[in-house]
Amino acid sequence: MTLSLAKALRVQSTSCIAFTGAGGKTTAMFQLARELTPPVVVTATTHLGAWQIELADTHIAAGVASIEELEHGLNGVILITGKLDGDRAKPINDHLSGWLHQFCGYHSIPLLIEADGSRQKPLKAWADHEPPVPLFAEQIVEMAGLSGIGKPLNADNIHRPEIFSTLSGLNREEAVTAEAVNRVLLHENGGLKNIPPNARKSILLNQADTPELQSVASAMAKALMAKFDSVIVSSLKEKRIFAVHEPVAGIILAAGESSRFGQPKQLLDWRGQPFVRAAAMRALEAGLSPVVVVTGANAENVEETVKDLPVRIVRNEEWKEGQASSIRAGILSLTSAHLPPGEGHVGACIFLLADQPQVTVSILRALVERHAEGLYPILAPMVQDRRANPVLFDRAAFPDLLTLQGDIGGRGIFHKHHVEYLPWHDDRLLLDVDTPEMYQRIIKDDTL
Repeated sequence: MTLSLAKALRVQSTSCIAFTGAGGKTTAMFQLARELTPPVVVTATTHLGAWQIELADTHIAAGVASIEELEHGLNGVILITGKLDGDRAKPINDHLSGWLHQFCGYHSIPLLIEADGSRQKPLKAWADHEPPVPLFAEQIVEMAGLSGIGKPLNADNIHRPEIFSTLSGLNREEAVTAEAVNRVLLHENGGLKNIPPNARKSILLNQADTPELQSVASAMAKALMAKFDSVIVSSLKEKRIFAVHEPVAGIILAAGESSRFGQPKQLLDWRGQPFVRAAAMRALEAGLSPVVVVTGANAENVEETVKDLPVRIVRNEEWKEGQASSIRAGILSLTSAHLPPGEGHVGACIFLLADQPQVTVSILRALVERHAEGLYPILAPMVQDRRANPVLFDRAAFPDLLTLQGDIGGRGIFHKHHVEYLPWHDDRLLLDVDTPEMYQRIIKDDTL
Protein backbone atom coordinates (compact mmCIF):
# COMPACT_ATOMS: atom_id res chain seq x y z
CA MET A 1 0.00 0.00 0.00
CA THR A 2 1.48 3.33 -1.07
CA LEU A 3 0.93 6.07 1.47
CA SER A 4 0.16 9.59 0.32
CA LEU A 5 1.54 12.55 2.25
CA ALA A 6 -2.03 13.59 3.03
CA LYS A 7 -2.79 10.24 4.65
CA ALA A 8 0.54 10.15 6.47
CA LEU A 9 -0.23 13.56 8.00
CA ARG A 10 -3.87 12.57 8.63
CA VAL A 11 -5.00 15.76 6.93
CA GLN A 12 -8.65 16.78 7.25
CA SER A 13 -10.53 18.62 4.51
CA THR A 14 -10.38 21.91 6.40
CA SER A 15 -6.90 21.56 7.89
CA CYS A 16 -4.70 24.57 8.56
CA ILE A 17 -1.10 23.34 8.41
CA ALA A 18 2.16 25.26 8.90
CA PHE A 19 5.48 23.90 7.59
CA THR A 20 8.66 24.76 9.49
CA GLY A 21 12.27 23.59 9.61
CA ALA A 22 14.42 22.70 6.60
CA GLY A 23 14.91 20.01 4.00
CA GLY A 24 11.95 20.30 1.64
CA LYS A 25 9.21 22.54 3.05
CA THR A 26 8.13 23.92 -0.32
CA THR A 27 8.20 20.50 -1.96
CA ALA A 28 6.14 19.01 0.87
CA MET A 29 3.64 21.86 0.88
CA PHE A 30 2.93 21.78 -2.84
CA GLN A 31 2.96 17.97 -3.00
CA LEU A 32 0.34 17.94 -0.26
CA ALA A 33 -1.64 20.66 -2.02
CA ARG A 34 -1.81 18.53 -5.17
CA GLU A 35 -3.07 15.52 -3.18
CA LEU A 36 -5.97 17.41 -1.62
CA THR A 37 -9.32 18.12 -3.22
CA PRO A 38 -9.16 21.59 -4.78
CA PRO A 39 -9.33 24.43 -4.18
CA VAL A 40 -6.34 24.63 -1.84
CA VAL A 41 -4.85 27.90 -0.60
CA VAL A 42 -1.08 28.09 -0.10
CA THR A 43 0.67 31.04 1.50
CA ALA A 44 3.82 32.01 3.40
CA THR A 45 4.73 34.06 6.45
CA THR A 46 8.32 34.18 5.17
CA HIS A 47 9.90 35.06 1.82
CA LEU A 48 9.39 32.70 -1.12
CA GLY A 49 11.65 32.43 -4.14
CA ALA A 50 10.11 33.58 -7.40
CA TRP A 51 10.68 30.11 -8.87
CA GLN A 52 8.23 28.70 -6.33
CA ILE A 53 5.37 30.75 -7.74
CA GLU A 54 5.09 28.59 -10.84
CA LEU A 55 4.25 25.58 -8.65
CA ALA A 56 0.76 27.05 -8.16
CA ASP A 57 -2.11 27.32 -10.64
CA THR A 58 -2.91 30.87 -9.58
CA HIS A 59 -0.75 33.49 -7.86
CA ILE A 60 -2.16 36.49 -6.06
CA ALA A 61 0.40 39.04 -4.90
CA ALA A 62 -1.91 41.59 -3.39
CA GLY A 63 -4.41 41.96 -0.60
CA VAL A 64 -7.87 41.00 0.55
CA ALA A 65 -9.66 42.80 -2.27
CA SER A 66 -8.00 40.71 -4.97
CA ILE A 67 -8.91 37.48 -3.22
CA GLU A 68 -12.52 38.53 -2.71
CA GLU A 69 -12.82 39.08 -6.46
CA LEU A 70 -11.92 35.41 -7.00
CA GLU A 71 -14.15 34.09 -4.23
CA HIS A 72 -16.57 32.37 -6.58
CA GLY A 73 -13.94 31.21 -9.04
CA LEU A 74 -11.30 29.65 -6.84
CA ASN A 75 -9.95 26.41 -8.24
CA GLY A 76 -6.74 24.42 -8.21
CA VAL A 77 -3.82 25.50 -6.03
CA ILE A 78 -3.88 29.22 -5.23
CA LEU A 79 -0.68 30.81 -3.92
CA ILE A 80 -1.13 34.05 -2.01
CA THR A 81 1.93 36.15 -1.13
CA GLY A 82 2.94 39.69 -0.43
CA LYS A 83 4.28 41.87 -3.22
CA LEU A 84 7.10 40.72 -5.47
CA ASP A 85 10.51 42.09 -4.55
CA GLY A 86 13.08 41.17 -7.19
CA ASP A 87 13.52 37.41 -7.22
CA ARG A 88 11.44 36.92 -4.07
CA ALA A 89 7.86 37.29 -2.96
CA LYS A 90 7.34 39.04 0.36
CA PRO A 91 5.49 37.28 3.18
CA ILE A 92 1.86 38.07 3.90
CA ASN A 93 1.19 40.36 6.85
CA ASP A 94 -0.68 39.45 10.03
CA HIS A 95 -3.90 41.07 8.85
CA LEU A 96 -4.01 39.06 5.63
CA SER A 97 -2.96 35.93 7.50
CA GLY A 98 -5.90 36.21 9.89
CA TRP A 99 -8.30 37.03 7.06
CA LEU A 100 -7.16 34.00 5.07
CA HIS A 101 -7.72 31.77 8.08
CA GLN A 102 -11.30 32.97 8.42
CA PHE A 103 -11.92 32.84 4.67
CA CYS A 104 -10.63 29.29 4.29
CA GLY A 105 -12.47 28.12 7.38
CA TYR A 106 -15.76 29.58 6.17
CA HIS A 107 -15.40 27.99 2.73
CA SER A 108 -13.94 24.67 4.04
CA ILE A 109 -10.73 25.17 2.06
CA PRO A 110 -7.40 23.69 3.26
CA LEU A 111 -4.84 26.36 4.16
CA LEU A 112 -1.14 25.44 3.87
CA ILE A 113 1.46 27.87 5.20
CA GLU A 114 5.22 27.94 4.71
CA ALA A 115 6.21 29.44 8.05
CA ASP A 116 10.00 29.27 8.07
CA GLY A 117 13.07 29.98 5.98
CA SER A 118 16.16 27.81 5.61
CA ARG A 119 18.07 29.10 2.55
CA GLN A 120 17.53 25.67 0.94
CA LYS A 121 19.77 23.93 3.48
CA PRO A 122 18.84 20.47 4.78
CA LEU A 123 19.02 21.52 8.44
CA LYS A 124 18.60 24.71 10.41
CA ALA A 125 18.37 26.36 13.81
CA TRP A 126 16.16 29.31 14.72
CA ALA A 127 16.88 32.98 15.36
CA ASP A 128 14.89 34.90 17.97
CA HIS A 129 12.21 35.94 15.46
CA GLU A 130 11.75 32.47 13.97
CA PRO A 131 9.67 30.58 13.03
CA PRO A 132 6.75 32.93 12.19
CA VAL A 133 4.00 30.39 12.90
CA PRO A 134 0.43 31.76 13.10
CA LEU A 135 -1.27 30.99 16.39
CA PHE A 136 -4.27 29.56 14.54
CA ALA A 137 -2.25 26.75 12.90
CA GLU A 138 -3.87 23.41 13.74
CA GLN A 139 -0.94 21.24 12.72
CA ILE A 140 2.80 21.88 12.54
CA VAL A 141 4.96 19.87 10.17
CA GLU A 142 8.56 20.28 11.34
CA MET A 143 10.97 19.19 8.61
CA ALA A 144 14.56 17.98 8.71
CA GLY A 145 16.69 16.90 5.76
CA LEU A 146 18.62 13.72 6.46
CA SER A 147 21.18 14.59 3.78
CA GLY A 148 22.72 16.90 6.39
CA ILE A 149 23.70 13.98 8.62
CA GLY A 150 27.41 13.26 8.38
CA LYS A 151 28.15 16.68 6.87
CA PRO A 152 30.32 19.31 8.63
CA LEU A 153 28.47 21.73 10.88
CA ASN A 154 28.94 24.89 8.83
CA ALA A 155 27.02 27.39 6.73
CA ASP A 156 27.27 25.21 3.63
CA ASN A 157 25.03 22.59 5.19
CA ILE A 158 23.10 24.28 7.98
CA HIS A 159 21.16 27.53 8.17
CA ARG A 160 22.29 29.43 11.30
CA PRO A 161 25.13 27.03 12.17
CA GLU A 162 26.21 28.97 15.24
CA ILE A 163 22.81 28.50 16.89
CA PHE A 164 22.68 24.86 15.75
CA SER A 165 26.05 24.36 17.45
CA THR A 166 24.72 25.79 20.72
CA LEU A 167 21.54 23.71 20.71
CA SER A 168 23.17 20.46 19.59
CA GLY A 169 26.35 20.59 21.66
CA LEU A 170 28.50 20.04 18.57
CA ASN A 171 31.44 22.23 17.66
CA ARG A 172 31.65 24.02 14.33
CA GLU A 173 32.94 21.75 11.53
CA GLU A 174 32.14 18.59 13.50
CA ALA A 175 30.18 15.96 11.58
CA VAL A 176 26.47 16.28 12.26
CA THR A 177 25.02 13.16 13.91
CA ALA A 178 21.45 11.90 14.12
CA GLU A 179 21.60 12.37 17.88
CA ALA A 180 22.61 16.01 17.42
CA VAL A 181 19.70 16.61 15.05
CA ASN A 182 17.33 15.10 17.60
CA ARG A 183 18.69 17.36 20.34
CA VAL A 184 17.93 20.39 18.19
CA LEU A 185 14.48 19.18 17.18
CA LEU A 186 13.54 18.40 20.80
CA HIS A 187 14.85 21.70 22.19
CA GLU A 188 12.37 24.32 23.39
CA ASN A 189 14.34 26.91 21.41
CA GLY A 190 14.71 24.51 18.50
CA GLY A 191 12.11 22.34 16.84
CA LEU A 192 9.52 22.96 19.55
CA LYS A 193 9.74 26.74 19.27
CA ASN A 194 6.60 28.82 18.59
CA ILE A 195 4.27 25.84 18.23
CA PRO A 196 0.68 26.80 19.16
CA PRO A 197 -0.39 25.02 22.37
CA ASN A 198 -3.14 22.86 20.86
CA ALA A 199 -1.56 22.14 17.48
CA ARG A 200 -0.83 18.59 16.35
CA LYS A 201 2.94 18.23 16.01
CA SER A 202 4.48 16.12 13.25
CA ILE A 203 8.11 15.64 12.25
CA LEU A 204 8.89 14.92 8.60
CA LEU A 205 12.33 13.33 8.28
CA ASN A 206 12.86 13.89 4.57
CA GLN A 207 15.63 12.87 2.17
CA ALA A 208 15.65 9.29 3.48
CA ASP A 209 16.88 8.30 0.04
CA THR A 210 18.82 5.18 1.05
CA PRO A 211 18.03 2.14 3.21
CA GLU A 212 20.74 3.33 5.62
CA LEU A 213 19.09 6.72 6.09
CA GLN A 214 15.69 5.07 6.46
CA SER A 215 17.11 2.99 9.29
CA VAL A 216 18.66 6.09 10.88
CA ALA A 217 15.31 7.88 10.66
CA SER A 218 13.45 5.00 12.32
CA ALA A 219 15.93 5.08 15.19
CA MET A 220 15.51 8.86 15.50
CA ALA A 221 11.73 8.47 15.64
CA LYS A 222 11.78 6.66 18.98
CA ALA A 223 13.22 9.70 20.76
CA LEU A 224 11.23 12.27 18.77
CA MET A 225 7.90 10.67 19.68
CA ALA A 226 8.43 11.83 23.25
CA LYS A 227 7.44 15.33 22.10
CA PHE A 228 5.82 14.91 18.68
CA ASP A 229 2.55 13.21 17.76
CA SER A 230 3.96 11.54 14.67
CA VAL A 231 7.28 11.07 12.89
CA ILE A 232 7.16 10.50 9.14
CA VAL A 233 10.06 9.08 7.14
CA SER A 234 10.03 10.16 3.50
CA SER A 235 11.84 10.77 0.25
CA LEU A 236 9.72 13.50 -1.30
CA LYS A 237 11.77 13.61 -4.47
CA GLU A 238 10.66 10.01 -5.05
CA LYS A 239 7.19 10.75 -3.65
CA ARG A 240 7.68 7.94 -1.13
CA ILE A 241 6.48 7.68 2.45
CA PHE A 242 8.39 4.85 4.10
CA ALA A 243 6.88 4.92 7.58
CA VAL A 244 4.58 6.87 9.88
CA HIS A 245 5.61 6.38 13.48
CA GLU A 246 2.87 7.14 16.00
CA PRO A 247 2.08 5.93 19.52
CA VAL A 248 0.23 2.61 19.44
CA ALA A 249 -1.77 1.81 22.55
CA GLY A 250 -2.29 -1.60 24.08
CA ILE A 251 -5.77 -2.28 25.45
CA ILE A 252 -6.04 -5.38 27.62
CA LEU A 253 -9.61 -6.65 27.90
CA ALA A 254 -9.80 -8.02 31.45
CA ALA A 255 -13.39 -7.32 32.50
CA GLY A 256 -15.04 -10.68 31.88
CA GLU A 257 -16.61 -12.84 34.58
CA SER A 258 -15.32 -16.17 33.19
CA SER A 259 -18.57 -17.80 34.29
CA ARG A 260 -18.16 -20.82 32.00
CA PHE A 261 -14.61 -21.41 33.20
CA GLY A 262 -15.56 -21.32 36.87
CA GLN A 263 -12.97 -18.84 38.14
CA PRO A 264 -11.51 -15.50 36.95
CA LYS A 265 -9.22 -16.32 34.03
CA GLN A 266 -7.47 -12.97 34.45
CA LEU A 267 -6.02 -14.24 37.74
CA LEU A 268 -4.86 -17.69 36.61
CA ASP A 269 -1.16 -18.37 37.10
CA TRP A 270 1.16 -18.05 34.13
CA ARG A 271 4.81 -18.75 34.86
CA GLY A 272 4.49 -17.30 38.36
CA GLN A 273 2.28 -14.30 37.60
CA PRO A 274 -1.41 -13.73 36.83
CA PHE A 275 -2.57 -13.87 33.23
CA VAL A 276 -3.47 -10.17 33.13
CA ARG A 277 -0.11 -9.10 34.50
CA ALA A 278 1.69 -11.26 31.94
CA ALA A 279 -0.29 -9.57 29.15
CA ALA A 280 0.50 -6.12 30.53
CA MET A 281 4.20 -6.93 30.81
CA ARG A 282 4.33 -8.08 27.18
CA ALA A 283 2.56 -4.93 26.01
CA LEU A 284 4.97 -2.70 27.92
CA GLU A 285 8.01 -4.63 26.68
CA ALA A 286 6.78 -4.24 23.10
CA GLY A 287 6.70 -0.45 23.53
CA LEU A 288 2.93 0.00 23.37
CA SER A 289 1.89 3.31 24.90
CA PRO A 290 -0.25 3.86 26.76
CA VAL A 291 -1.14 0.40 28.05
CA VAL A 292 -4.75 0.34 29.26
CA VAL A 293 -6.19 -2.44 31.42
CA VAL A 294 -9.99 -2.55 31.27
CA THR A 295 -11.45 -4.21 34.37
CA GLY A 296 -14.99 -5.11 35.39
CA ALA A 297 -15.83 -8.37 37.16
CA ASN A 298 -13.48 -8.99 40.09
CA ALA A 299 -12.12 -5.51 39.40
CA GLU A 300 -10.29 -4.95 42.68
CA ASN A 301 -8.46 -8.27 42.54
CA VAL A 302 -7.49 -7.77 38.90
CA GLU A 303 -6.34 -4.20 39.46
CA GLU A 304 -4.22 -5.29 42.42
CA THR A 305 -2.09 -7.45 40.11
CA VAL A 306 -1.02 -4.52 37.89
CA LYS A 307 -1.11 -1.55 40.25
CA ASP A 308 2.69 -1.28 40.37
CA LEU A 309 3.03 -1.23 36.57
CA PRO A 310 2.99 1.94 34.40
CA VAL A 311 -0.45 1.15 33.02
CA ARG A 312 -3.74 3.03 32.97
CA ILE A 313 -6.60 1.21 34.70
CA VAL A 314 -10.09 1.80 33.31
CA ARG A 315 -12.96 0.25 35.23
CA ASN A 316 -15.88 -0.73 33.01
CA GLU A 317 -19.03 -0.46 35.09
CA GLU A 318 -21.07 -1.89 32.21
CA TRP A 319 -19.05 -5.11 31.87
CA LYS A 320 -22.15 -7.32 32.12
CA GLU A 321 -23.25 -6.03 28.71
CA GLY A 322 -20.42 -7.96 27.06
CA GLN A 323 -17.06 -7.42 25.40
CA ALA A 324 -18.26 -4.45 23.32
CA SER A 325 -18.62 -2.34 26.47
CA SER A 326 -14.96 -2.96 27.37
CA ILE A 327 -13.86 -2.08 23.84
CA ARG A 328 -15.77 1.20 24.10
CA ALA A 329 -14.28 1.96 27.52
CA GLY A 330 -10.77 1.31 26.24
CA ILE A 331 -11.18 3.47 23.14
CA LEU A 332 -12.79 6.32 25.08
CA SER A 333 -9.77 6.37 27.41
CA LEU A 334 -7.61 7.22 24.38
CA THR A 335 -9.57 10.26 23.23
CA SER A 336 -8.04 13.69 23.80
CA ALA A 337 -10.60 14.57 26.46
CA HIS A 338 -9.41 11.65 28.59
CA LEU A 339 -5.66 11.88 27.99
CA PRO A 340 -3.47 13.29 30.76
CA PRO A 341 -1.83 16.66 29.97
CA GLY A 342 1.15 16.32 27.66
CA GLU A 343 0.17 12.96 26.14
CA GLY A 344 -0.10 12.97 22.38
CA HIS A 345 -2.46 11.53 19.83
CA VAL A 346 -2.62 7.74 19.63
CA GLY A 347 -2.38 6.47 16.05
CA ALA A 348 -3.73 2.97 16.66
CA CYS A 349 -4.41 0.40 19.35
CA ILE A 350 -3.88 -3.32 19.75
CA PHE A 351 -6.47 -5.29 21.71
CA LEU A 352 -5.04 -8.06 23.88
CA LEU A 353 -7.17 -10.69 25.58
CA ALA A 354 -6.45 -11.45 29.21
CA ASP A 355 -6.78 -15.19 28.55
CA GLN A 356 -3.98 -15.22 25.96
CA PRO A 357 -0.80 -14.61 27.98
CA GLN A 358 1.23 -16.53 25.38
CA VAL A 359 1.09 -13.61 22.91
CA THR A 360 4.69 -12.66 22.16
CA VAL A 361 6.48 -9.33 22.08
CA SER A 362 7.60 -10.13 18.54
CA ILE A 363 4.06 -10.24 17.11
CA LEU A 364 3.14 -6.99 18.87
CA ARG A 365 6.18 -5.24 17.43
CA ALA A 366 5.55 -6.72 13.99
CA LEU A 367 2.00 -5.36 13.98
CA VAL A 368 3.25 -1.90 14.95
CA GLU A 369 5.93 -1.90 12.25
CA ARG A 370 3.58 -3.13 9.53
CA HIS A 371 0.98 -0.54 10.48
CA ALA A 372 3.61 2.22 10.25
CA GLU A 373 4.21 1.25 6.62
CA GLY A 374 0.59 1.59 5.51
CA LEU A 375 -1.69 2.95 8.27
CA TYR A 376 -4.02 0.04 7.56
CA PRO A 377 -7.47 0.45 9.20
CA ILE A 378 -7.38 -3.09 10.61
CA LEU A 379 -4.35 -5.39 10.81
CA ALA A 380 -4.48 -8.98 12.02
CA PRO A 381 -2.09 -11.95 12.10
CA MET A 382 -2.84 -14.82 9.72
CA VAL A 383 -1.75 -18.22 11.04
CA GLN A 384 -2.36 -21.39 9.01
CA ASP A 385 -4.99 -19.57 6.93
CA ARG A 386 -6.82 -18.56 10.11
CA ARG A 387 -7.18 -15.07 11.52
CA ALA A 388 -5.58 -14.82 14.93
CA ASN A 389 -5.34 -12.38 17.81
CA PRO A 390 -4.16 -9.79 18.71
CA VAL A 391 -5.70 -7.33 16.23
CA LEU A 392 -4.59 -3.75 15.57
CA PHE A 393 -7.10 -1.00 14.78
CA ASP A 394 -6.07 2.34 13.30
CA ARG A 395 -7.60 5.44 14.87
CA ALA A 396 -9.68 5.81 11.69
CA ALA A 397 -11.65 2.77 12.91
CA PHE A 398 -12.17 4.11 16.46
CA PRO A 399 -15.57 5.75 15.73
CA ASP A 400 -16.93 2.43 14.46
CA LEU A 401 -15.55 0.55 17.47
CA LEU A 402 -17.55 2.92 19.67
CA THR A 403 -20.78 1.74 18.01
CA LEU A 404 -20.32 -1.91 19.03
CA GLN A 405 -22.98 -3.37 21.32
CA GLY A 406 -23.38 -6.61 23.23
CA ASP A 407 -21.00 -9.52 23.45
CA ILE A 408 -19.16 -8.87 20.20
CA GLY A 409 -15.54 -8.00 19.60
CA GLY A 410 -13.75 -5.93 17.00
CA ARG A 411 -14.73 -8.40 14.27
CA GLY A 412 -18.08 -6.62 14.33
CA ILE A 413 -16.63 -3.82 12.19
CA PHE A 414 -14.48 -5.90 9.82
CA HIS A 415 -17.04 -5.42 7.06
CA LYS A 416 -16.64 -1.64 7.26
CA HIS A 417 -12.89 -1.41 6.65
CA HIS A 418 -10.10 -2.96 4.64
CA VAL A 419 -8.48 -5.72 6.70
CA GLU A 420 -4.77 -6.30 6.10
CA TYR A 421 -3.34 -9.65 7.16
CA LEU A 422 0.16 -10.25 8.46
CA PRO A 423 1.37 -13.81 7.72
CA TRP A 424 2.70 -15.32 10.95
CA HIS A 425 4.18 -18.72 11.66
CA ASP A 426 3.35 -19.19 15.32
CA ASP A 427 0.28 -21.30 16.02
CA ARG A 428 0.41 -20.33 19.69
CA LEU A 429 -1.64 -17.29 18.69
CA LEU A 430 -4.57 -19.62 17.97
CA LEU A 431 -4.76 -20.87 21.57
CA ASP A 432 -7.01 -19.47 24.26
CA VAL A 433 -8.16 -20.72 27.63
CA ASP A 434 -11.84 -21.60 27.36
CA THR A 435 -11.78 -24.68 29.60
CA PRO A 436 -9.78 -25.93 32.60
CA GLU A 437 -8.47 -28.68 30.32
CA MET A 438 -7.06 -26.13 27.90
CA TYR A 439 -5.46 -24.27 30.81
CA GLN A 440 -3.72 -27.43 31.97
CA ARG A 441 -2.53 -28.06 28.43
CA ILE A 442 -0.91 -24.67 27.93
CA ILE A 443 0.79 -24.47 31.32
CA LYS A 444 2.36 -27.89 30.70
CA ASP A 445 3.58 -26.90 27.22
CA ASP A 446 7.22 -25.88 27.59
CA THR A 447 7.22 -24.33 24.11
CA LEU A 448 4.81 -21.59 25.16
